[in-house]
Amino acid sequence: MTDVLVVGAGPTGLTLATDLARRGVAVRIVDRAPDFPTGSRGKGLSPRSLEVLDDLGVAGPILAGGVSHLRHRKYQGAEVVAEVDPQADQVPTPDVPYPAALMIPQWRVEQILRDRLAGLGVTVERGAELRDFQQDADGVTATVGGERIRVRYLAGCDGGRSTVRRALGLVMRGETPESPAMAVGDLRVDGLGRDVWHQWFTGDGVVMLCPLPGTDVFQMQASQEPGVDGEPTLESLQRTFDRVAGVPGVRLHDLGWRSTYRVNVRMVDRLRVDRVFLAGDCAHVHPIAGGLGMNSGIQDAYNLGWKLGLTLTGAASPELLDTYDEERLPIASWLLDITSARLAAVLDAVKQKGGGLDAAASPELTQLALRYPWSRLSRQAGRPALVRPGDRAPDAPLREAGGAPIRLFDLFRGPHFTLLGIGDRGVPSLDGVECRKVGPGGLDDDGGHVARAYGADTLVLVRPDGYVGLVADPGDERGVRDYLGSL
Repeated sequence: MTDVLVVGAGPTGLTLATDLARRGVAVRIVDRAPDFPTGSRGKGLSPRSLEVLDDLGVAGPILAGGVSHLRHRKYQGAEVVAEVDPQADQVPTPDVPYPAALMIPQWRVEQILRDRLAGLGVTVERGAELRDFQQDADGVTATVGGERIRVRYLAGCDGGRSTVRRALGLVMRGETPESPAMAVGDLRVDGLGRDVWHQWFTGDGVVMLCPLPGTDVFQMQASQEPGVDGEPTLESLQRTFDRVAGVPGVRLHDLGWRSTYRVNVRMVDRLRVDRVFLAGDCAHVHPIAGGLGMNSGIQDAYNLGWKLGLTLTGAASPELLDTYDEERLPIASWLLDITSARLAAVLDAVKQKGGGLDAAASPELTQLALRYPWSRLSRQAGRPALVRPGDRAPDAPLREAGGAPIRLFDLFRGPHFTLLGIGDRGVPSLDGVECRKVGPGGLDDDGGHVARAYGADTLVLVRPDGYVGLVADPGDERGVRDYLGSL
């Protein structure tokens, strides 16, 4: 029996499969598409998603494949009316190594994750469509193509038209606000530089041309040309550009992937039905302002992965899986609210000369402040510290006893819990937990960054997904053991 069948090989499914595979879970990942996608359906990773991908061991190629601080250039016709870097004040700090979003085509993120997954011995099965499934008390029987597969759990990561969601009878509730259709496509452009994101907002429509890093292609987002039904054509996109932007000498060509979209604000009311889970776009869709679609799916998967891993290895009871819905469903609801608010901010901004997409920028979009204080996994067992249960665990520079530099994120990386004993007291030794003392006789808190971020005299247990699970008093080994035992 396979442990987990992941349906859908986009960023959400690949993140989940990678996290499970590195835990030794027997996982299969299938996708109905016969070929890997080459379109930039999404194009940005938030700072928190970059931390997730760092933990999965792919930060290097991800950072090499993208760019941060891409400037937004706003026009009226050929006249430049404003230019701004919306992330100008987002610079690395000891606790936040990735402060700015990274512009990178979605297909490239998927390619990097597929390579990582292949290194763990798992290959995406293409042209493998989930036809149906039935679940019972012991597992799920799925039909994929002509094959019947028996698995312990099934994860639907198969997008807005999810087969898994429909089979479960779950409905995406919400609204489709009145708004014009938008066209999107990847194409090449003659006559414009690749150093900025070009934007036109006029009474006649919208045109945005974003250079995709590591390629010679732009992603074009534009008002749907009047009279055009369905997917845009190269001719219709050129007409829209000429009508809205009106810049002479700019020629569009080599249109590849293309689509249309309308704003939707919808989500399901549960993410789990017994042994079947939903993650990403198949569970929640929202305005594109802030680019949180790919990011929220990655983080859904990251939350679910460690819980499935511990359950399948017998290190945790199946009740741990209830916390996936408990933690991520409120985040999905918040996601709909914040992206709707940021879209409204953009629509107001573009009414003024020089307004543009940078109006969507807000600290919430970094996703670094997301926390789970309401979760049953967030526990305070002693006096309060600077970090609270449910908070994201900050990074910080340290030094080993021999003077070699190390970072907290280096300690966190991997499928384990991490226990930090900060201060003069020792740290207990626990099986399966990375236990490290920060202070005299342990890691040197180089510059005092750990004490300033966490507290000067405390025990902090960090979950495998980089969130604080427990804050306890120094030396409270029993409190830590009770927490782990309760899982």
